[in-house]
Amino acid sequence: MKCKIHRCNCRKVWSIQNRKSKTTAQSILLIGEWFTELKPERLCEPKGFVATKKNQEIIYNPTKKYLEKFIIIDKLIYDKKNVNFNIKSGNSLFFAEDGTCYVLKEIK
Repeated sequence: MKCKIHRCNCRKVWSIQNRKSKTTAQSILLIGEWFTELKPERLCEPKGFVATKKNQEIIYNPTKKYLEKFIIIDKLIYDKKNVNFNIKSGNSLFFAEDGTCYVLKEIK
């Protein structure tokens, strides 16, 4: 089932939403394919999301030991003014507690 992830800055949490439920977490590890979705015609925020087709790839509040299996490749940056992301799709993301989103690569 498709899930959308976005930052709720008012509560300083990440929101994970599908058509059946909505969950929040301080940090999220997304393992697997993801893509960005933009809806500039929306009147309210958020207008940009990270989406995945499988919610079983989402780990809520991962431990530091678990994150050691990955290296940071880049930052995923959302331009709120122009409703755009710097990267359109990829594999593995870490949504940090401070609101930063990192593109990861698994260490083999």
